[in-house]
Amino acid sequence: MSKFIQALLTGLFFTFILDGGLFIGVFINYIQHFDIPVYYNILFADNQCWLLFGVMTLFLGFVTIYLNRPKVAAIILGTLFSMASLALIPAIGQAVGSAMLMSEDETLMDDRYTYHGSIYYEGRSFYYFYDDELQKFITLDKKDLKK
Repeated sequence: MSKFIQALLTGLFFTFILDGGLFIGVFINYIQHFDIPVYYNILFADNQCWLLFGVMTLFLGFVTIYLNRPKVAAIILGTLFSMASLALIPAIGQAVGSAMLMSEDETLMDDRYTYHGSIYYEGRSFYYFYDDELQKFITLDKKDLKK
């Protein structure tokens, strides 16, 4: 049982590092690039795929603890760390951020206006929206919009 707990904690550790590196790249190259008013912690917590996180935790824990092939484990971890750190390259980080966070060709309405454009980030209580007609970024409060 203790070997299972050790595998779980080791997998959790490596998954947090991989996931944190990916989100740092998205934060620097997407969130800060578009001046979206959100902190890293909120970005990380709100956009986490917990099912994928759990699967990666179990997989990495198994690879590092139960697989008795250190070279194979090192190759797998090195490949995953290399892939996660690619998000630190501006073009790749922006593309990953767009794939994760952006919704194109959206229409939002409030009591007075209709907005057409792209949602660059959906926060807890706001949308960071690029309006095609105004040709600028605007922040829309979710509670003011019609569903």
